[in-house]
Formats: sequence, structure tokens, C-alpha cells
Amino acid sequence: MKQIAILSGKGGTGKTTITASIAMLLGDCVLADCDVDAPDLHLIIKPDVLEEEPFSGLKLAHIDERTCTRCGACRDACAFGAISDDIKLDPMSCEGCSVCRLVCPVGAITLSPRDSGQLFVARTRAGTMVHALLNIAEEASGKLVSKVREKARRICEKEGKAYVVIDGPPGVGCPVIATLGGVDLVLLVTEPTVSGIHDMDRMVATARFFNIPVAVCINKHDVVPENTAKLEKYCKGNGIDVVGKIPHDPEVVRSMVDGKTVVETSDGPASKAIKEMIPMLVKALDGRGGEHRSGTKER
Repeated sequence: MKQIAILSGKGGTGKTTITASIAMLLGDCVLADCDVDAPDLHLIIKPDVLEEEPFSGLKLAHIDERTCTRCGACRDACAFGAISDDIKLDPMSCEGCSVCRLVCPVGAITLSPRDSGQLFVARTRAGTMVHALLNIAEEASGKLVSKVREKARRICEKEGKAYVVIDGPPGVGCPVIATLGGVDLVLLVTEPTVSGIHDMDRMVATARFFNIPVAVCINKHDVVPENTAKLEKYCKGNGIDVVGKIPHDPEVVRSMVDGKTVVETSDGPASKAIKEMIPMLVKALDGRGGEHRSGTKER
């Protein structure tokens, strides 16, 4: 079993669209949507949910009004302003840190698990999919990402599939760190913009900190050719293979409107570019992509 994480360093690069297409072309895979704060892979893959289980993230404080003496010690100690002057708890602000419970002189405060979101296992035309969604204002997305990945890994082993294809969250924060652990390859989807170049650099540094090979796909490479040249120069100087260059193609949006991937609905330039990328990804996942681990940094 090999695990590939499709990441971007920023939102809006086309990461999810490319993830769905890769899963359709690989076939022998389990999908994992690790963007648990704002998942959207299901909009293209159209999952039929088979299982659903609750997720408990941070704990929630409870104040026993019968025991509470209104001394205000908990209010003064709370770093998140979750306790009001009249000693009422705002569950949206509570971080479950337990400080209020520790400072309460009469033991009026307890902490208990709270409903923080849902984890789903679904059937899709690309294979089994694991995805999740945090409730509004909930934290601990990294913990939920880890649960999604572990569930996908177990299903992949049970079904005897060859790959886990992970649609990762944007940025380089905690959810991305949880996505990276133990993967065999990061496919970094970038775009020829100033922010795309900057955020690709951050993502490369993050992946290499964990000693994970990186490959790059430049989406809409023909929109700003001079920036594409800068991306290619960066990759060459850092020993990173550009495995895909996808041109701007209106068929991508048309396929998304239909709830499908472009590789299912079109033989246009974007579809062809994604299909041509698959053999190089398989080669890297099979262990012949070690060259991605080395290279000097060039900006």
C-alpha cells in the first residue's frame, strides 16, 4: 500500500479537482478527504454514505450552578474569555484546557467530551472514500485528520487496494502536518502566481522537514508563462520533478458543474495532461522517486 498526499500550500489551486481525477485514473485506491474544515471532494465524487460516526475533539467545561459560589476564580483564569462576569460558560469559546476546573475551590467544574463533528465512510465510483466535517467553530482538526487517515489505511488494507489518495487541506498548519505523517509522496499542486510560488516554497520546506519526496504539478501553466518559468527554475534548482503541466481548459469547470472529473467527460488538453501525469506518479510511488529527497535550494 502506498499513500500519496495532494497538497497545495494555499487554497484555490485546483488540488481537489486534480485529486478526484487521479483517483479515477488510478482506480485501485481508497480516497481520503483530509480537508475536514471545508471538504469539497464529495461534490465531484458524489459519495453514497455507508457509515457515520461521531467525532469528539476538545472537551467542554460544565459549571454546576448548585455548587458554584460565584467567586470568579474560573473567569479570571480563563485565557479564552469563555466565562462571563455572571459565571456563565460560552461553549463556542471554551478550549477545554481544564484551567477553570483546576482553580475552582469548590469543585464545581467538570469537563466532558463534546460532539465536534462527523466521520463518514462512503462508496464512490472511484472507490471507497473516507471524509469528515468539523462542526461550526470547532477545533482539533488535526486530530480528525488523523482519524480519517487511519480509517482510510485500514480500509485500504482490508480491501487489498494499492493506493490511498489523500486530498489534503490548504496551508502548512496542523491539519497539513497530520496529513503528511507516513505518506510516500507529496504531489504539490501549484499555480503560476506570486502567491503560488511563495506558498509552494513553504510546502516544499514542510514536506522535506519530514523527509517526504515531493513532485510538482503546475495547474493553468499557460496563463502566466513567466511565472511558470520561475516555478520550473525553482523545481530544477531543488531537485524536484515537475510531473504535470495542466493548461487552462474550460472543460474542467463544465465537468465540475456536472459533478464529474474532467478525465471522465473530456479528451481536451487538461484531461490529456492529467492522464500523462499518472505513469510518473506511479513510478515515484513505487520507490523510484528518491531523487526528490535531495537538491539544493534556489529561489
